[in-house]
Amino acid sequence: MPEQTGYLGLGSNEGDRRAQLEAAVRALPEHGVVVIASSSVYETEPVGEVTEQREFLNAAVRVRTGLGPEALLDACKAVERALGRVAGGIRHGPRPIDVDLLLLGGLELRTERLTLPHPEVLARRFVLVPLLELDHDLVVPGAGRLADALAALGQGQAVRLAGPPLV
Repeated sequence: MPEQTGYLGLGSNEGDRRAQLEAAVRALPEHGVVVIASSSVYETEPVGEVTEQREFLNAAVRVRTGLGPEALLDACKAVERALGRVAGGIRHGPRPIDVDLLLLGGLELRTERLTLPHPEVLARRFVLVPLLELDHDLVVPGAGRLADALAALGQGQAVRLAGPPLV
């Protein structure tokens, strides 16, 4: 498969959260994923089914890879496992690391394991803010400009700058 540019979302709310994000960035090349840019790191309130937990640190990275979408998902999951994430657990619960495949080129895909663009990319401020830092004109295939999605979000989902980029 030819190389493509993609975007991954990183998150952690257990242990040394920034160290977990940095470890994920260091581990990705071992799985055929080159990190070419990182957003700043943001502290964000939990969103989803479990809101009573420690705040997250989140960032987005722009990557280049020759992996197809399913193989890239496998690489993300391998990095999570290597950094102590156990499969299963409470949905939206505490976790040492999240490595989410958000976008891969202009690909739109829906399989049993993977939906691209990520189904929540337009609804999560903690995803939109770091992605827009990387590319303010980014367009989600089939859905439009990220900047428009961010402007359309209501109140809530606090996102605060917490540190410099990971790379």
